[in-house]
Amino acid sequence: MFTVLDVASLKGRRKPIARAIGARAVKLNRFDSEPRQEGFAHDERESGQEEIYIPISGTGSLRVGAEDVPLAPGRFVLVSADETRRVVAADEGLSYLVVGAVCPP
Repeated sequence: MFTVLDVASLKGRRKPIARAIGARAVKLNRFDSEPRQEGFAHDERESGQEEIYIPISGTGSLRVGAEDVPLAPGRFVLVSADETRRVVAADEGLSYLVVGAVCPP
C-alpha cells in the first residue's frame, strides 16, 4: 500500500503532511514562512516528542533555548522535548519540515 500527496493541495503556513497523507505513527509538518516571519516559542514537554528540523529552501535560524542555530538546506537539527524552540525566517523566507516522534520511556 502507498499514498501520494501533493503539497500544493495544502493551504496555509503549516501543512500537516503526515495527517493529510494518512500516516498514523509519523508526525511530519511543512512550514512556509514569509521573510522575517517568526514562529511561536514552544517546547514539547507535554507531548514528550523530539523533533528534527529540516530546511528545504531559504534560510533562517532556530532559537533553541538561548542559542541561535543557522538553518539552510542540507542541515538537520534535532531538538529534545524539553528544549524551547522558535524558528525565525531570514530576508528571503524559509520553508522547512519538522519530523517528530515520542521518545520511548
